[in-house]
Amino acid sequence: MAASKSGETRGVFEEALRIRKEREKSYRERALKILPHVCARCGREFSGKRLRELTVHHKDHNHDNNPPDGSNWELLCLYCHENEHARDRVAEAYDAEPVGETSRDDFRHNPFAGLANLMSDKKTG
Repeated sequence: MAASKSGETRGVFEEALRIRKEREKSYRERALKILPHVCARCGREFSGKRLRELTVHHKDHNHDNNPPDGSNWELLCLYCHENEHARDRVAEAYDAEPVGETSRDDFRHNPFAGLANLMSDKKTG
C-alpha cells in the first residue's frame, strides 16, 4: 500500500512539473519575442546558444501574472536572476522589505539643507 501511495505522489509531482514547464515555455517564448535579448541588470547581450542563459523574471513574483504586453516580466541572465531571488531571501530572513523596493521618499536627509545660510553668513561677515 505504501508503494502505491508513493507512486501516486510521484505521479502528481511529475504532472505538476510538466504543467509548470509548459507554462514557463509559453511566457518565455512570448517574452523573448517582445523584449530585447539583454539582461535587465548587468546589460549583457545574449544570442544563439547562449540565449538559454536568459531567464524570465516576474517583477511581482507571481508566475500566473503574465500580461500580453510583458509588463510584469524582465529578462535576466542566470546569475542576475539567482542574485535577485537571493536578495529577497536575505531580506525575508531579516524580516525587512526587499532590497531595491525603497523609494526616493524614504531618503529624507538633505546634506545641503543649511548650505544657503552658511553661504549668506560668509557674504555678510
